Amino acid sequence: MNKLLPAPWWSLFLLVFWLLLQNTVSFGAALMGTILAIVIPLYTHRARDYRVTLHRPLVAGQYFIILLGDIVVSNFNIAAIILRPRKSIQPALIEFPLEISGSVPITVLASTISLTPGTISAELGRDGRSLLIHALNVTDADAAIEQIKRRYERRLKEIFQC
Repeated sequence: MNKLLPAPWWSLFLLVFWLLLQNTVSFGAALMGTILAIVIPLYTHRARDYRVTLHRPLVAGQYFIILLGDIVVSNFNIAAIILRPRKSIQPALIEFPLEISGSVPITVLASTISLTPGTISAELGRDGRSLLIHALNVTDADAAIEQIKRRYERRLKEIFQC
């Protein structure tokens, strides 16, 4: 049974969440929810091998709130670029030097960058000490690096003690 349902509580949560999203408990919705509730934990079981300790949970909450605010602001900035097509954009590839270490903190930073509209983490350097970031509109690459370091990386160092 553990092989089919490696995380039964996670599977139950996924099923209930799926049914709430569907706003119905029809046979088809329940069947699809059951399939997803079995497949997703099986597919993601390796991610549970990374045990992480949050050393500063309040900073993690602050990080999440800052990220949500940055996502909202970035959405408005992208909307302005789309609605005013005459505005020139300056796309850039930025090599971001990492001060943090560890798979989970680097993944959180890369995901944070990709979640913010207008930026995406393109590649982790071979040595694991840099991220290649594509940004839609950058006037000063050094200022962009400093902003990411100040807003995100500094907090991740505190949260994960890395």
